[in-house]
Amino acid sequence: MATELAENAREAFVDDDFQLAVDLYSQAITLNPASADLLADRAQANIKLNNFTDAVGDANKAIELDRSMAKAYLRKGIACLKLEEYHTAKAAFEIGASLAQNDSRFTKLLNECDLCIEGIVARIFFARHEFYQKPGEVVVTIFAKGIPARNVVIEFGEQILSVNIEIPGEDAYYHFHPRLFGKIIPEKCGYQVLSTKVEIHLVKAEAIHWASLECSREDVVSQRVDVSSGESLKPVDPSSKPRSRDWAKLEAEVKKEETEEKLDGDAALNKFFREIYQNADEDMRRAMAKSFVESNGTVLSTDWKEVGSKKVESSPPQGLELRKW
Repeated sequence: MATELAENAREAFVDDDFQLAVDLYSQAITLNPASADLLADRAQANIKLNNFTDAVGDANKAIELDRSMAKAYLRKGIACLKLEEYHTAKAAFEIGASLAQNDSRFTKLLNECDLCIEGIVARIFFARHEFYQKPGEVVVTIFAKGIPARNVVIEFGEQILSVNIEIPGEDAYYHFHPRLFGKIIPEKCGYQVLSTKVEIHLVKAEAIHWASLECSREDVVSQRVDVSSGESLKPVDPSSKPRSRDWAKLEAEVKKEETEEKLDGDAALNKFFREIYQNADEDMRRAMAKSFVESNGTVLSTDWKEVGSKKVESSPPQGLELRKW
């Protein structure tokens, strides 16, 4: 009876009637619960129905019954891949590949896992940052998990924030060098490197409302905030924002835009800074950060011997003057 049900389930699967296949496999498993083959085959049908958690459960039971069954590891890996559990999927594919060395599907899927794992790193460091403010302070949050404090270098200028983060295990850096909306008091500013984020505290030089974090080219009319009121502008709850994104598509679009777009102003300066910084040695990076911050964004030097022992004064382009905000 179980054999007949299994055969009917396979026919239903071939006919793309995956729900019927699951139902028939379930009946067969009830009659023969020790069949690893039936559980692995039901896992495949569940994958087709996007029942990935059920598929993982079936594959795990099949593996418990027969640890030499390559297709059980294949189904577990595929289901975990769909659930974005990339490391678990990779471990399953690696075992399956060792059991079925001539099956090219495992090689392809292992490569896909590696790309997805790399994609996690890329998406963490595709600079998602938020800020909120109080009357006398602006708090900037950069979301990044597991960053050692030694990998974070942050400098404060009169109206410049310089953030450089080395990504662990990757030959890459995250750079953020905005010209701020308002002036700050550098010696009073600070930051914390936490397990899931870097939190930066900017102490305002004036108790004015910042309409944005970065200074725009347009004239901005700032509204003063009554410091005594203790009023605080709270951050928007990130959980209220849509989280479903096609990250692979987003990264492709970003790379395309970076290749095709013609940047100017601060955007071009940030890109220029990032490209030089990534290929620089430690002394060059220190010189770049120090000169850029101390000169309020008007000087960029890579010579530490020149700038390391003195304060770098602002040097606006010829014909322009440094504007005090």
